[in-house]
Amino acid sequence: MTGVRNFRDVGGLPTTDGRRVRPGRLFRSGHLAHATETDTEFLASLGLHTVFDFRNGADHALEGPDVELPGVRNVNIPLTDPADGREFWKMVRDGELDQLRGLLGEGRAAARMTDSYRTIIRTRTAEHSRVVHALALDSVPALMHCAAGKDRAGLSVAVTLLALGVEREAIVADYLESNVPHNRYRVRRGSDAPEARSPEVMELLAPLFDARAEYLLAAFAVIDEQWGGVERYLAEGLSLAPESLDRLRDRLLEG
Repeated sequence: MTGVRNFRDVGGLPTTDGRRVRPGRLFRSGHLAHATETDTEFLASLGLHTVFDFRNGADHALEGPDVELPGVRNVNIPLTDPADGREFWKMVRDGELDQLRGLLGEGRAAARMTDSYRTIIRTRTAEHSRVVHALALDSVPALMHCAAGKDRAGLSVAVTLLALGVEREAIVADYLESNVPHNRYRVRRGSDAPEARSPEVMELLAPLFDARAEYLLAAFAVIDEQWGGVERYLAEGLSLAPESLDRLRDRLLEG
């Protein structure tokens, strides 16, 4: 697709009990706001039941609403507050080099991302519970996206795959596909001047727009630290009863 970045089917990923995610059931991508007519025709051909949009109001104001897909339910579940980091992201778009050095340099950008991943897992259990229950009930085939399809969608896909019993290494490998050049989010800067996208500026911004294994592993660590592992996280954090978990796996796994 030309107007939708970071699209892929997560089908084929292996579970710890030897099964695989069924192709054509769970997709992930960046936002659909800039989908072309050809992109829209392709998305419509997938037979989607639900599109889960994890963007917030600030994202919608910046990028626009998703393209409408006939007969497809669009469910908006913001995973970040639009007020959180508003000044930070304004600085990312408009800040000059010295400001960006102070904001992002010396590991601060990567630390912010790691903390964000940990916070979403710890505080957004109600939202992730809503997603996995919807998938277990009726929302398949589904597409999950945020803005870049990397962070908020990446965590929601990861949570779903953990519930399916997918191996953690396979979840991380799929997540890292967001780094492939044609998948990457286009970094937005407020100026087109060469200095606004100088090598040092882009290096400072890189941790915000990279998919890094350390970020997702930090999210997994929260599950292990706070709930003692995936089983209790699903049962207590997401209130996912055994029968719902079985139904989810029946819908999304082969065999």
